[in-house]
Amino acid sequence: MRLAWAIIAGLALGIGVAWWLSREAPGKSQAREQRAQRAAAAQARDARPSLYRWRDDAGVLQITDKPPKNRRYERIDREPDRGIEVKGGRRE
Repeated sequence: MRLAWAIIAGLALGIGVAWWLSREAPGKSQAREQRAQRAAAAQARDARPSLYRWRDDAGVLQITDKPPKNRRYERIDREPDRGIEVKGGRRE
């Protein structure tokens, strides 16, 4: 009988320790959610079509669909942000 109670107590203690170790710390879940949101935003930004603006050795401005190697460049979104109206005509 003693052995049965010892086994039950050991199982209860093991389950309690497993639960304690597997629970989320209060700030941990919020930090994980923020990391996930930043990763999703970066992935969405990378999925949008982009152009790359850079200058060649002669100083001529180049705009290409692939970034240059070993050169500074600026990434430009092909599609403007929502809410921005782009008009082709210009009046002065």
